[in-house]
Amino acid sequence: MEKYRSITEDEIKVGMTSEFCKEVTKENIERFAEITGDQNPLHMDDEFASHTQFGGRIAHGMYSASLISAVIGMKMPGPGAVYLGQTLNFKAPVHFGDVLVAKATVAKIVQKSKFKIVTIDTKVTNQNGTVVTDGEATVIPAKD
Repeated sequence: MEKYRSITEDEIKVGMTSEFCKEVTKENIERFAEITGDQNPLHMDDEFASHTQFGGRIAHGMYSASLISAVIGMKMPGPGAVYLGQTLNFKAPVHFGDVLVAKATVAKIVQKSKFKIVTIDTKVTNQNGTVVTDGEATVIPAKD
């Protein structure tokens, strides 16, 4: 069985960062819509979307947010982390072909009686450095 690597509650420090990168494809957005049930024509219908302020289809905002989940769940703190909450601000549209980078930075650590609660600044940027989504996550890192 593969061993998962986490940054445990004893290892995590303020200032630590990690990133997850993914290109936005038409196929991924269509699969995302199928999985979530969000078939909003802004994301799915070229003709409808061409008449919006965006001039064409864009990705779901929650698609960029899901990349934040990927960096937290798989990289930092990683497998075994418990996601407690997330604020999100959608700043700019995401288009097919964009390359998104989700970045997580540890901002604060609070010791509770049985575990630590970690506050993580989250930001998703596109290939031009434009912030498309930002916010703040709270998580409990895995134990040793």
